[in-house]
Amino acid sequence: MALVPHAAQAATGYPDPRPITGQQIIHDPTVARLKSGGYVAYSTGGIIGARLSKDGRQWDDAGNAFAEPPSWWYEYNDTADPWAPDLSYRDGTYWLYYAVSSWGSNHSAIGVATSKSGRPGTWTDHGKVFTSERTDTFNAIDPAIVRADGRLWMSFGSYWTGIRMVELDPSTGKAEAGATVHHLATRPDAPYAVEGPYIVKHGRHYYLFASHDACCSGVNSTYKIKVGRSTSVTGPYTDSTGTPLLEGGGDLVLEGHGRYIGTGGQSVFRDKGEDWLAYHYYDAEDDGTPKLGLNVLRWTKNGWPVAR
Repeated sequence: MALVPHAAQAATGYPDPRPITGQQIIHDPTVARLKSGGYVAYSTGGIIGARLSKDGRQWDDAGNAFAEPPSWWYEYNDTADPWAPDLSYRDGTYWLYYAVSSWGSNHSAIGVATSKSGRPGTWTDHGKVFTSERTDTFNAIDPAIVRADGRLWMSFGSYWTGIRMVELDPSTGKAEAGATVHHLATRPDAPYAVEGPYIVKHGRHYYLFASHDACCSGVNSTYKIKVGRSTSVTGPYTDSTGTPLLEGGGDLVLEGHGRYIGTGGQSVFRDKGEDWLAYHYYDAEDDGTPKLGLNVLRWTKNGWPVAR
């Protein structure tokens, strides 16, 4: 991506997102550079809302991933409203994971669809990957895929004691039968406000990014992005002080500053040898409208990510 980090720094030391034009409104973005050229971003909103860009600067509305909601979505949401997609590529196929649920409930499901091009309107849905019920202590939303040592894993979770992980069958993209539900991160006190995990490999470590505190309240949102790392994809994850993420640890990567309120719903993507952080923020100069934030991630000598 021909992206140049925005040099201006806020007084707090957190960087502003790089300037973009066109359709900036987005929530919970997942971004990728397509094999065919250009970029796509999918998000919460619509039937998995889509944006396309030729250069990563000008973004255009591209409709939705699906023309119609798969019928099974209505089991979890009266309006078939999907949340927090995750886009990945492996074995010549794009995989789009997403969640369907309703606010304040862990009667939730994660689904998956595939496409050869990754473009909106080309997706075939394959149904449920993993589910949670009201009797569970976790919430099956906010999926994110990572490969580790030849195996495929999905992190997920929101409140309900935090971030979890299950192993997937690479052939189907769905949870292994009887898969162990690993526990990766939580907060010390209810409501355990951590969600939206995303894991990337850098060097010998796996890095777990997660959104802490509250989203979805416009300029009153308190979302912030934190990170911890582990030499094993299933943890334990700790921050730079050694505090476990299972005990509320996490180094701040990005939080609200200036007009950019409630930074979170993040994902990470590679482009031309660099890691980029994609997230939404609530624009204090536009009535708290959620918009796309993009910042390059640099890595310190000690191996910690820093947004630039």
